[in-house]
Amino acid sequence: MEILKWQKLSTRYLVKERWATLRVDTVKLQTGVVKDDYYVLEYSNWVNAIALTRENKIILVRQYRHAADIVSLEVPGGVIDGDEAPEDAVKRELLEETGYSFDQAELITTLYPNPATSTNVTFTYLLTGGVKTHEQHLDEHEILNVEEYTIEEVKQLLKDNKIDQALHAAALFYGLLKLGAL
Repeated sequence: MEILKWQKLSTRYLVKERWATLRVDTVKLQTGVVKDDYYVLEYSNWVNAIALTRENKIILVRQYRHAADIVSLEVPGGVIDGDEAPEDAVKRELLEETGYSFDQAELITTLYPNPATSTNVTFTYLLTGGVKTHEQHLDEHEILNVEEYTIEEVKQLLKDNKIDQALHAAALFYGLLKLGAL
C-alpha cells in the first residue's frame, strides 16, 4: 500500500510561547478515519556542531539539563534565530558557547528530533580548523564548560554510553563517519 500524507482539516493552538508552541490538529487519514486530537509541538529548528580544532580535537560542552535533571556532555549547538541560515547559526552558536572560530563548515546531516510529534529539524555541521578567538558569550541561563577530546576519546565516550542526548550521539556518529573514523 502506498503511504499518503494525512489531510489537515483544522488546527487549534493551545500554547503559543517563544520556546514552544502546542497545537491540536484534526486530521483525516488515507483510510478515511478522522482523528480530532493529534497534538503537535512546534519548536524552532536547531543546529549541532561537530567542531574540530586545528589540533584535531573535538569540542564538547558539559552543562546541566533541567528537564532530564542531568549534567550532560554534548556537542555545541542551539536554536536557529528567526530566518538565520543554519550555517550562520552554527558558527554563531560555536562562537558564543565556546569562543572558537572555524575555517570551514559543511552540512553533514539533517535529522528530525521526533517527527511524530514535533515540527523542527536539526542541522548537523562538521566544522574544521577551530581556534580560540573570543571569550564565551553565554545566554543568561547557560552555564557550560568547554572540553576537548581526541577522536579516539569521543569514540570511547560513545561506546561507554556517556553522550546522553540522542541527537548529539547521532551527530557524533555522522561526524566520525564523515571523518573516516568509524
